[in-house]
Amino acid sequence: MEVHFSPETQARLEQLASDTGQQAEQIVQTTVALWLDDRARFIAGVQRGIEQADRGETISHEEVRQKIDSLFQP
Repeated sequence: MEVHFSPETQARLEQLASDTGQQAEQIVQTTVALWLDDRARFIAGVQRGIEQADRGETISHEEVRQKIDSLFQP
């Protein structure tokens, strides 16, 4: 597979590779692998939420607000 970047992105990638002593190709491979893992987790979480909603396992807007508010209270 071949991927083409804009000149600006290419320059940033090359600078990062230089700054970190890594190969630009390895940085891209690692970044894409991490993004794919994160995307898969996100999609799985959304699917779990949809399944819970389909089963009627929801909470009200007010309950959500209370939970959020409790996170920020000392």
